[in-house]
Amino acid sequence: MADQAHTRNFSIIAHIDHGKSTLADRLIQACGMVSDREFQDQLLDNMYLERERGITIKSVAITLPYKAQDGETYQLNLLDTPGHVDFSYEVSRSLASCEGVLLVVDASQGVEAQTLANLYLALEHDLEVVPVINKIDLISADVEAARQQITDDLGLDGDAAIACSAKEGTNIEAVLEAVVNELPPPEGDPAAPLKAVIFDAAYDPYRGTVIYIRVKEGIIAAGEQIRFMHGGAEYKVEEVGLFGVKREPAEELSAGQVGYIFAGVKTVADTNIGDTITHVKRPAAEPLPGFREAKPVVFSSIYPVATDDYPELADALAKLKLNDASLTYTKDTSQALGFGFRCGFLGLLHLEVVQERLEREFGLSLILTTPSVRYIIHMIDGDVEEIENPAYYPDPSSIDFCEEPFVRASIMMPERYIGAVMPLCLDRRGENTQMHYPSPGRVELSVDMPLAEVIYDFYDKLKTVTQGYGSFDYDPVGYRATDLVKLDILVNGERVDALSMLVHTDGARPRALHAVNKLKDSIPRQQFKIAIQGAIGSKIIARSNVNAFRKDVTSKCYGGDVSRKRKLLEKQKAGKKRMKLVGNVPIPQRAFLAVLQTDTDK
Repeated sequence: MADQAHTRNFSIIAHIDHGKSTLADRLIQACGMVSDREFQDQLLDNMYLERERGITIKSVAITLPYKAQDGETYQLNLLDTPGHVDFSYEVSRSLASCEGVLLVVDASQGVEAQTLANLYLALEHDLEVVPVINKIDLISADVEAARQQITDDLGLDGDAAIACSAKEGTNIEAVLEAVVNELPPPEGDPAAPLKAVIFDAAYDPYRGTVIYIRVKEGIIAAGEQIRFMHGGAEYKVEEVGLFGVKREPAEELSAGQVGYIFAGVKTVADTNIGDTITHVKRPAAEPLPGFREAKPVVFSSIYPVATDDYPELADALAKLKLNDASLTYTKDTSQALGFGFRCGFLGLLHLEVVQERLEREFGLSLILTTPSVRYIIHMIDGDVEEIENPAYYPDPSSIDFCEEPFVRASIMMPERYIGAVMPLCLDRRGENTQMHYPSPGRVELSVDMPLAEVIYDFYDKLKTVTQGYGSFDYDPVGYRATDLVKLDILVNGERVDALSMLVHTDGARPRALHAVNKLKDSIPRQQFKIAIQGAIGSKIIARSNVNAFRKDVTSKCYGGDVSRKRKLLEKQKAGKKRMKLVGNVPIPQRAFLAVLQTDTDK
């Protein structure tokens, strides 16, 4: 049985790029968990996408044995968490398994948007917070200014913050001592009926579902019969264990410990993140409170390029959902693209990661519709509807007014780019602009913007105008009234449902022109002229034509009256007109992809 007094469960939280994963590496090395020969940077970022992008996407757990200065050996359960706002749901689930956190602040950047957001998450879970100032080895590091910001902005004791360098390994011992001395041990009675909360899961192709649990009360061991309290399913535990650099089997997990179990759970749908596990013979009276449901903010429909791949896409999404509880999806259908799924994401980076994982881990070729956000429609009769799919947009004559989600964008960049970034924000309907100078030469621009403008191509344009130096983060700030219209794309007079989008009135014509021009270049020529139009209701606001193939019918007329040529041309024209009425325009897959691409994508 684990000694609770010598166990600590803690998490590392911070803004993006403040050094969480590097600090986790140093803690692992300091505890002797991995030899220098086996060590690699960002040891816990074991997903290929995390290594390629240099970011943390999934929270990862590891158990560290640490011999403290008081001579006692402690078991430290560390959960490394993501910094991006898109993955804040991962952070909240990890924090529910901890008693304390290390809040990392960059010595040169200071306190930033996600530092504050993650601190609030930790305080919501009533956790002990130890501030750590990282990157003191940088030339631009200003430790005293960071201490002052921790005191003023976060309300913590900045003077007690531990200054360290995760890259150089400076003062890592002090961080470990703070974990042991300042964070509380876990509570919970090992003799009580079993209560363990599922905080994550993964799919193992050979053994089924790996379930990550935090034991709150009681003891769980191999061979025992367990029940999922929400789902009601019963299983026999095959193996329990702790997280080392690899999974390490153990005899049992007792109250206060974090670990994994295999219980022969074959189907992905049987595991619900936030469910409570208890014994069949001696069940707990009531389940633990689960996690707050993640609310998706960006929506897109995903279709397989080959319609035969639909069952594979359904299976892949189910497996991905197990590992990513914040992904939501429902069945969807389109006249142009067949069967697919309407998916909800926590942000654009989340959408990109899901798309890339589906394509690379499951070998699927996919088409995504234009990302949209959830709008609130207030009807004249007093009803309120929430819609994110343009197909469900009600009749405009029955709408009183619409509301759209706004975000507070925080843009960090060198001072010289402010002149290029300000017009970009104003073009995207930015308001309440504020400037803050965290250090000489660097500026932080805070601006309220509609989320719909951010998800389209804002980040690409920002990277272009700041030559890659601009960093961007955002937090939701609620809904505000907007002037919304539904933009339809017509090909040969037929509406293409997969290309419909909800846009602000001011941006309707530029978006329509972009779509019709991209389609004009992608749709192959037919025997008749094809009109591609952008329309709001019955009003056409943009048009482009794909010209017909034309045979030179006048080639055999040389000399003679001009009316002979005219007669042949009129006959051809009438034939083309007849053909247009019955002609069906096949839209190739690349045309849908072309419309989704922005001008900055090459």
